[in-house]
Amino acid sequence: MEAEIVIPRPWSLTVPWDDKQDEASRELLVSREWLLTNGNGGYASGSLSGVVTRRYHGLLVAALPAPLGRIVMLTQVSEEIRLPGGEIVRLAGQESPGNPLTLDWVNRLIEFRLESGLPVWRYRVGDFILEKRILLPNRQNTVHLTYKLFGGEGTARLRLRPFMHFRPHEGPVDQPMEGPYQITARGNKVEIQPLKKSADGSNMASCPPLRMLPAIGPGALVLDGGSCHDIFYRNEFRRGYEARGEVWTPGYFRFTLQKDQVASLIASTEDWETIVALDPEQAWEAEIERRRRLLCTADPRAREGPAAQLVLAADQFIIAPTTRTADVARAQAAGDELRTVIAGYHWFTDWGRDTMISLEGLTLITGRSTEAGYILRTFSQYIKDGLIPNLFPEGEREGLYHTADATLWYFHALHRYLQYSGDRSTLKILLPKLVDIFQHHVKGTRFGIQVDARDGLLSQGAEGYQLTWMDAKVGDWVVTPRRGKAVEINALWYNALRLLETWVREERGDDEAEEIRHHAEKARSSFNQRFWYEQGQYLFDVVDGERGDDPCLRPNQLLAISLDHPVLEQRYWKPVLDAVARTLLTPVGLRSLAPESPDYKARYDGDLRARDAAYHQGTVWAWLVGPFIDAWLRLYPNDRRTAYGFLEGLIPHLQEAGVGTISEVFDADEPFMPRGCIAQAWSVAEVLRCLVKTEH
Repeated sequence: MEAEIVIPRPWSLTVPWDDKQDEASRELLVSREWLLTNGNGGYASGSLSGVVTRRYHGLLVAALPAPLGRIVMLTQVSEEIRLPGGEIVRLAGQESPGNPLTLDWVNRLIEFRLESGLPVWRYRVGDFILEKRILLPNRQNTVHLTYKLFGGEGTARLRLRPFMHFRPHEGPVDQPMEGPYQITARGNKVEIQPLKKSADGSNMASCPPLRMLPAIGPGALVLDGGSCHDIFYRNEFRRGYEARGEVWTPGYFRFTLQKDQVASLIASTEDWETIVALDPEQAWEAEIERRRRLLCTADPRAREGPAAQLVLAADQFIIAPTTRTADVARAQAAGDELRTVIAGYHWFTDWGRDTMISLEGLTLITGRSTEAGYILRTFSQYIKDGLIPNLFPEGEREGLYHTADATLWYFHALHRYLQYSGDRSTLKILLPKLVDIFQHHVKGTRFGIQVDARDGLLSQGAEGYQLTWMDAKVGDWVVTPRRGKAVEINALWYNALRLLETWVREERGDDEAEEIRHHAEKARSSFNQRFWYEQGQYLFDVVDGERGDDPCLRPNQLLAISLDHPVLEQRYWKPVLDAVARTLLTPVGLRSLAPESPDYKARYDGDLRARDAAYHQGTVWAWLVGPFIDAWLRLYPNDRRTAYGFLEGLIPHLQEAGVGTISEVFDADEPFMPRGCIAQAWSVAEVLRCLVKTEH
């Protein structure tokens, strides 16, 4: 089977495979996934084959106002063609443990490609070629499915049968359907309204209706009484969750097609005026133009090849959230726009830490500094007790604040934004809040986050909470608590102090900056005394922890070198980098723990407990290649060629897992299988940033 990526032009990516009827071809099509997003937090996703394998797969997962959140509105559309001679062809199938897919449909799919990041399929059916395109118009909970027939003679009849189960996208697949579905048809416009019982026993709407329209072609809905079908979700089975669930269909839409004719079906939760504002051809052209502009505004070094694909992938994470309507109103009242970053697809929401680490790669390298400003000002509105939120739970209006590092990454993100934009007005707006953050950390704030007056180092930790980025938790078990003085927390603290010192000095004068300078110098002196692990020739991961000083070799120490203000003395840089490179570096990122550790886990797989036990205990993280390359170039500033080599193993990954994007994690040992989210914001952001940084 071919493994290379073919990039015919700067923004097109084709995934090849053998046309043999073998297990490898089947697995490629079923295990590889595609992803589209709508800029509001909603998305569409599935396997290349059309087989539904995750609870999160759907052709329309709408982002709706809290408390609804993201709802799977349209799970699947089955496609069936009756050829002129009467033969009926189905373009995909479904599988179960005792009923594996047959392979006859594998050879019908002759091409899958991303055209400007948009998925396109081509099938051979008899003498015809049928092309399918899927599009989510920007900032709408709408999906367009468009089919075009090429070649052949005579008339083909296309049946599109929609399947649905209106449920939260993270909800179990066996969640019972709430009640009856109300179907309303006016001409060719169809509305399907899920109902549930109210307190008085009457039916009431549980979420907005799904509106469907055959937009191009002589299509019509044929109601056949409605029926339920069973789906086996293979990825949920492998992850230890309920894997069987029912979906419902009211009937099918039928179209007749001849050579060069087009049929299109629209499904949406928007109002009809919005739905019909653009026909599918106009919507496609508008989206292609929007994506062309994304490439034109990006850094010139990111306008072709893999970097261009990652510019388009970066767009998937930047959203104008529609779920928190009050926050939108407050931002707009102040003349601003609400923006945030989805940490990963399919199951993450917006996370403070991930947003700040990703900000440069997602918005500044891509020429979207205006949106970077929106994001920074958005998060400033959530600062509470000197902290920005760790995350916003699905469908909720309030954030959770259990994080010791997200707020410190906020200083780093703001600094990079100011370097790109020169936006001093935003700095003036935020400076009082930044000083307040400093003061809260010095005197102590939530979760035991406080500067130790004896040595100036930042300590953190509260029973039952995971406050660093190594945040796996199963029930009451915090897998990597790291309570005490964590190495990267103090590297970030020192960096934040130096940045704040400079900003305060520039805006308020020397006197106020002097206290901050004193804290920075004390922290740096103590850091170099306390964190150097002479026996191992690298840095302790935690000092003054629950079990003393922790000598586990982890990648966190890289931040002591990689940040704009490195806290580590230069004489330690090379041995630290050598230790990390020798033990943790892989072709797809860095291991989270050295293989020599007794807690090392080689595979991130199995049920939730097994996965979380491995999450930061060896599992490779792609985003860590960013700090590693930054540290490398700090030590070897003229060796960009070698630095680029650390990224080369991630380029072929663009045709694996989530096609055209980068996964969250990988197994710690060869063959470094991609795991976790198929698309992760900081993975894409850091690889894109470093591709540009290492261009030679």
